[in-house]
Amino acid sequence: MPTLRSATMSPVQAATPSPTTATTPRSAKRRLTPRRAGESPDSAQFTAPHMSPLAGAGPTGTPKMLSASPKSSRKRLYGDLVAAEKPKWNPRDPAQMQAVKEALHVATVPSCGLVCRDDEQRCVFEFCKACVEQERAGSLYVCGCPGTGKTLSINKVKERVARWAEEMGMETPDDLSINCTNLGNTSDIFSKILAKFQGRKKASGKLSPLQQLQSMFSNKESAPRRMLLVVVDEMDYLITRDRAVLHDLFMLTTHQFSRFILIGIANAIDLAYRFLPKLESLNCKPDVITFRAYSKDQISNIINHRLKVLEYDVFEPLAIEFCARKVAAASGDMRKALGVCRSAVEVFESRLQDSSDKVFGVVTFDHMDIALSKVFKPVVVNSILCLPQHQQMVLCALANTFQHCKKKATTLGELNKSYIEICRSSQVPAVGMLEFSNMCMILSDQGYLKLGQSKDDKLRRVTLQIDISDITFAFKGSRFFQKCLDQPKF
Repeated sequence: MPTLRSATMSPVQAATPSPTTATTPRSAKRRLTPRRAGESPDSAQFTAPHMSPLAGAGPTGTPKMLSASPKSSRKRLYGDLVAAEKPKWNPRDPAQMQAVKEALHVATVPSCGLVCRDDEQRCVFEFCKACVEQERAGSLYVCGCPGTGKTLSINKVKERVARWAEEMGMETPDDLSINCTNLGNTSDIFSKILAKFQGRKKASGKLSPLQQLQSMFSNKESAPRRMLLVVVDEMDYLITRDRAVLHDLFMLTTHQFSRFILIGIANAIDLAYRFLPKLESLNCKPDVITFRAYSKDQISNIINHRLKVLEYDVFEPLAIEFCARKVAAASGDMRKALGVCRSAVEVFESRLQDSSDKVFGVVTFDHMDIALSKVFKPVVVNSILCLPQHQQMVLCALANTFQHCKKKATTLGELNKSYIEICRSSQVPAVGMLEFSNMCMILSDQGYLKLGQSKDDKLRRVTLQIDISDITFAFKGSRFFQKCLDQPKF
């Protein structure tokens, strides 16, 4: 758009070059390009790439495009839309492998925050905020299945309450965390709570810790000024025959001058209704917040959220989805999902050590399948894995015999030949015939196979009593026994 200066200038003045142009350097002359008819005199000075981009935006002027290669133009147009490709993972690097395992460890607290528990954290925060603002006591019961983020969420809320009180200029409440599994006696919980107040007001040593707390919260002069936030984890360990400890603990929040905020955490969803019916009649029944089991989308989101701290891709997307679906269908336990992912990384690491391939890959669906099979195994599979090595090799020989010849029974002599060949190929010393026969009798007593009657031990009929799939499933992640199962029929 023409400026005020260009509108007041005459055509002659506009066409006459200034004296400075004669002595202008060559690089500056390139920037003073000729202007078209009707173009503003000042518009020519804004054609350089480092000048204002608003020039030439009028009805008669168009911005001049810079000369650039197609590659640089593509970067300029799509650079903000296309995410940069992550560098490849080097699993042979011990530092990178350790970083992956730490990111998937249960004890690792995500530095970028907790995801998928925003609603539950908001409810707990609003409860604590109301208690601190009104300077009143209160009790809250947080329940849910194991591995649903209860303890981690409460710890995040504690930090948030402290920041909020500091920003509002209020007195920051004290906090105390107690894990009931560490208590030698259930009544020791009152000693730990009283110890938090000992620095402020010492009571008589003749009274029990519970009586001292009750006396402290009943008298205005001895009542503490600052609020105390107590988080009691694994609260179901406090359940006694008469449930007196639980009743007394929640009753501390009902005293007139109590500054006691109690948050109990337990896995029992119906604890507040099944064990504490008396509290409702005493008007101190706690509020209840339930942490539901994680869904497959939430589990997948949490795993990807933890892996964001890494600069490389570790898992195939299909492997993470498979893990999330399997765990969500079983229990929704996030700790179990993280354990499965760590196990899949270890399976991948063991395969990598046995391979001389220099091409590095990622954790695939097959690695995750092996890791999941170790966690979600049938009872018979667990029992097979607990057997001694030679008894496991007998089962491998039996499964190997039936897989190739498709028989339902064999003789003890044929089974012994298959067992010896497996031992020879695995470089494991084989036992004698008498000890082999005793091992088969032990397996028969445990229900793995059935032995027939015969005068000659080698002609005794052997029948498998379990499915071959259970044997192959039990040794799916073992390279040693996988070789045993792949032995040809002799």
